[in-house]
Amino acid sequence: MSSVKERLLPLLSDREDKFLSGAEAAKKLGVSRAAVWKAVTSLRKDGYDIEAVTNKGYRISAGDALSAEKITENLGKLADRLKIEVKSSVPSTNALLKEQAAEGAPEGTVLIASEQTAGRGRFSRRFYSPAGSGVYMSILLRPDIPCESAVLITTAAAVAAAEAAEALSGRSAGIKWVNDVLIGGRKICGILTEASVNIESGVLDYAVVGIGINAYAPKEGFPPELSETAAAVFEERRNGLMSQLAAEVLRGFYKYYEKIGSRECLDAYRKRCVAAGKKITVFSAGKPRSALALDIDDRYRLHVRFADNSEEYLSSGEISIKFL
Repeated sequence: MSSVKERLLPLLSDREDKFLSGAEAAKKLGVSRAAVWKAVTSLRKDGYDIEAVTNKGYRISAGDALSAEKITENLGKLADRLKIEVKSSVPSTNALLKEQAAEGAPEGTVLIASEQTAGRGRFSRRFYSPAGSGVYMSILLRPDIPCESAVLITTAAAVAAAEAAEALSGRSAGIKWVNDVLIGGRKICGILTEASVNIESGVLDYAVVGIGINAYAPKEGFPPELSETAAAVFEERRNGLMSQLAAEVLRGFYKYYEKIGSRECLDAYRKRCVAAGKKITVFSAGKPRSALALDIDDRYRLHVRFADNSEEYLSSGEISIKFL
């Protein structure tokens, strides 16, 4: 069952600039006014700017909070196939959903959080996931595909996130191989797909795809180590945008997931790939090598030519691109 603060947050967000009285909030949530105040205090600790005025109630500043109801409203018929849960704060959406997957949760279970306290990216790196500024989403899948095809899930998520960000912001979005989504050469989204494999069949038992998007720049700004490389999708807050973004990503992802391995997704990925034709640095075993990125092949491998004119098709790894 959702906590009081998780149910209070969309109520405050839906009010836009209007106050919500403590009595009204208590009645709607079926709790005491003291419980409402405790929830407000907890939300403030999570980073939400909530104003409290005697005889008026509570008001959230620049109210844009994730809401399962709003996300569902924006999904159309796809909502019937998904089970969406929104939480204000979790350690890691991927970690929690993997636990649910191991316990038999069905495909289409979606966990979305406004904050992660132990978010993870590729190579076990910390994924910065502050409260109130991002959409941190994990989707449980049970596809009948071999483990080597898991990259198809990751690339479908990357294309969906790029298309959603571009559609809602009006700003051009690209993909840095393998799975970083960029706006203006800076990262606005990271994707991490984790899976469990049936050893006997070699087929995935389940896959959990995590999609972390910087919807807004954090109130205090990005930390120093990210200030030159990170960006946000939206420049100004507007009520309902984060929920709309989450729904748009889900719709786009399932469009490609339903035709997994199709030419449509490959073409969309190639179109948005920002590496092709550029000088890059390839990091392999911790060692950097200069190369020219040539293209993406039909298996989403990056075709590169190194300084010694040798060529290679990279199926995994990390690259950096210097944008002029």
